[in-house]
Amino acid sequence: MIQDKALRSSWARKLRERQERKLVRDLARQLQEGKQREKEPFPTLPQIRNPLKVKRAKKKQLRRVEKRDTLALLQKAPVPRKAAKE
Repeated sequence: MIQDKALRSSWARKLRERQERKLVRDLARQLQEGKQREKEPFPTLPQIRNPLKVKRAKKKQLRRVEKRDTLALLQKAPVPRKAAKE
């Protein structure tokens, strides 16, 4: 007599399969987020040195203006580079 495959799977097997699917989904999401982050260009924003430009700017442009501390960037010393191997 040949034993056929059961019509129902066991509860432990269902939990194991569900957990595997969840791990695969999480991994796929992480890969997609990583690719998306790599595609997005880092925004290079011009510095507004003249405060009159801010006063003349329209409302839409003012929404995009961000205040940043640029003093640290100006005082930062250049990174020393490694010497070429001879």
